[in-house]
Amino acid sequence: MFKKKDDVFFTTLESMADTILEGVHYFEQNVSKIKDATVFAKSMKEYESKCDRYVHKILTELNKTFITPIEREDILKLTTSLDDVLDGIEACASRFEMYNITEPDEYVTLFADNILRCAQQIKKAIYLLSDKKLLAMREPAIHINELENQADDLLRVSVKSLFTNVKDPIELIKRKEIYERLEQTTDYCEDVANTLETIIMRNS
Repeated sequence: MFKKKDDVFFTTLESMADTILEGVHYFEQNVSKIKDATVFAKSMKEYESKCDRYVHKILTELNKTFITPIEREDILKLTTSLDDVLDGIEACASRFEMYNITEPDEYVTLFADNILRCAQQIKKAIYLLSDKKLLAMREPAIHINELENQADDLLRVSVKSLFTNVKDPIELIKRKEIYERLEQTTDYCEDVANTLETIIMRNS
């Protein structure tokens, strides 16, 4: 069952959640006013690399730890789903550089706000996990599911608007891929929420 709060798995998961929120906050703050797409993408890559180091740390600890505070497979699934969130948002940032997009886009801004709110709920839930407040984790998990549903709706609206208003086929393709990648990132957030629900069920 649970060990003390300073368990290496929980503290590293907290660091991952912190890094996700920092990275997503940077994305949300800068995506509507990109001055240099290369700098933007490079900064996001640094957050993603930092998160990868935490993944490596958890995998190393799993390989040498006999007794884990929660199920080994739950730690692994939570780690990989957290990593997917930052991978997803970094992949979006890299597209701005690849496609040389610097013009603000209202739908990208709305997606960024949605993902930021997801990241805030993820951090809340991970810290509750460290504090052994399992049932309290259900509230942020539900909130993430609701945000993901909103992102689904936003994707439909944004793609419809794109095909209505954008006549340049190249621009249309570029924007559509970015919208879809942003929506996919909210799916990754939902994967985190679903993993948290599994942890609640197994340990309550």
